[in-house]
Amino acid sequence: MTKKLYYSDPYIINWNTTIISTMEKKDKIFVELGETAFYPGGGGQPVDIGKIDGLEVEDVQIINNTIYHVVQKLPGQKFVSCEIDWKTRFDHMQQHTAQHLLSAVIEELYQIPTVSFHLGKDYTTIDLETNKLTPDQLILIEEKANHYITKNLPIDTYFVTQEQLSEIPLRKLPKVTDHIRIVDIKNLDISACAGTHVNQTGELNLLKVIKTEKQRGQTRLFFLSGERARNDYQNAHMILERMSLLFQTNKLELFTRLEKLDKEKKELVKENDYLKNQMNEHFVHSLLENNQGDIVKEVFEDRSMKDITQLAKLLITKSSSILLFASAMDRKILLQHNGSQPIHCGEYIKSFVSNYGGKGGGNQLLAQATFQKVEDLLLCMEELSKLIQKEISH
Repeated sequence: MTKKLYYSDPYIINWNTTIISTMEKKDKIFVELGETAFYPGGGGQPVDIGKIDGLEVEDVQIINNTIYHVVQKLPGQKFVSCEIDWKTRFDHMQQHTAQHLLSAVIEELYQIPTVSFHLGKDYTTIDLETNKLTPDQLILIEEKANHYITKNLPIDTYFVTQEQLSEIPLRKLPKVTDHIRIVDIKNLDISACAGTHVNQTGELNLLKVIKTEKQRGQTRLFFLSGERARNDYQNAHMILERMSLLFQTNKLELFTRLEKLDKEKKELVKENDYLKNQMNEHFVHSLLENNQGDIVKEVFEDRSMKDITQLAKLLITKSSSILLFASAMDRKILLQHNGSQPIHCGEYIKSFVSNYGGKGGGNQLLAQATFQKVEDLLLCMEELSKLIQKEISH
């Protein structure tokens, strides 16, 4: 059986060992080692990565109680040198230990248990058995967690039997009944856990609560610790500095400045909508004057389909004509009427536009179609106009 170095020394980076067995599966080589520091994942913590004789370890899996390391090809010799990707390993150690610390703090302050834990690429999360945490509670949780980090509490790991469990004040009872591994943060938390952890809370450096989300009646809390928290602070600081320069104000005044800009923007949008409606009123009047027949047809070179839809919505309140509009910039056609005409817009569009490379559909009163080429759109529009005119003239 493989000796698990990640338990005896989670700080080990390099070691030499012997290949016990190999197997090939789905064009991948699965390697069993005599000793391994590659954590095979579990309990919310991802697998370790690194190299075996220069070959990238893509995955670590437990198959029939045997730890296998997945590589692209068979190593060239039986005695191999191995190397852990330390940056990834230590990041996992920091995040996982931070989870223990955070869960213990939340139980200490509010008696809220942690239901699950996930160590993701960007964030680490815990799901909590509560439907809400207030901003003030989150601030206190973060302050308390960082207080324990500053105290640099020692962390011990050891194995116990099922019988010994009754003597240990565990935060949560484990599901396993043998090879029970304990992670003990002195005077704070004792939990059963199979993951890798740091030796002192001071190695976490910092813990930052990011946000919370509701999750099926529970609360999902996102946090960062260690290098992730420091990088997040650096990025946030850089963004704030750039925004301060852009708006020519200090960081503390940024929110006030942005609130003012948002208010001005809303006023401008309101004014713009009013002016656009006024322009549409005049344009509708002009269209009706120039199109006295049963069809109002127009190709708009510089109007989006969104603008044309608003225009048509206004026009059908003033006319019972059939509207046949096109947006050259969006390569779309709109066919619409207010219900006083005998044609079914959706059926016309669906059956006709495919002859010109278009796709579309709709209901009796409104239909749209999209084209790959403006030339096809214009040709389709012309022929569709003739067909509709012929239909309503009978």
